[in-house]
Amino acid sequence: MSPEWLTAFGTLGTFVVIAASAIAALLQLRHMRGGNQIVALTECREKLESDEFQVARRFITVELPALLQDAELRRKFQSEPTTPPELRPAVNVANFFESMGAFVRFGIIDRTIACSLWCGVVAGSWNQLLPMIRLRRTRDPAVWEFFEYLAAICTEFMREHPSTYPRGAPRMNVGEDPG
Repeated sequence: MSPEWLTAFGTLGTFVVIAASAIAALLQLRHMRGGNQIVALTECREKLESDEFQVARRFITVELPALLQDAELRRKFQSEPTTPPELRPAVNVANFFESMGAFVRFGIIDRTIACSLWCGVVAGSWNQLLPMIRLRRTRDPAVWEFFEYLAAICTEFMREHPSTYPRGAPRMNVGEDPG
């Protein structure tokens, strides 16, 4: 066999090894991305289910509407650089969904998974916080834009998917409530 053929086989062999290495690297990156998404989803779920977050969500439902009737508190919230302590639980909820919205926007958390799991709580929280968001946007027009993005895609998702139950899958008989 001539030296030219040996060189050709050697080059081909090198190409095969490099191509296989590149494919393996891409698969590993995909696997790592999936692992990162699982971590992000788990952290979001844990936060949403925490006692602190449940108290804050109850706050935005029960207490926030009455607090926002106070003109002085609204003025402070609009104009001061820090949040009045009375409104801190509501801001914490908005900030959490802001982070979640960024995770979805940049592909750290899959959009369909996030919407399937949390569309109701996201859209509901957006609607409950809207009066406060309007106040803050008079000072900072870009505040909570990732939260807005997340609420918008969740609202669209709920319109397009009234149920997330798989089409054609069998359902369980839940029957009548015996009580």
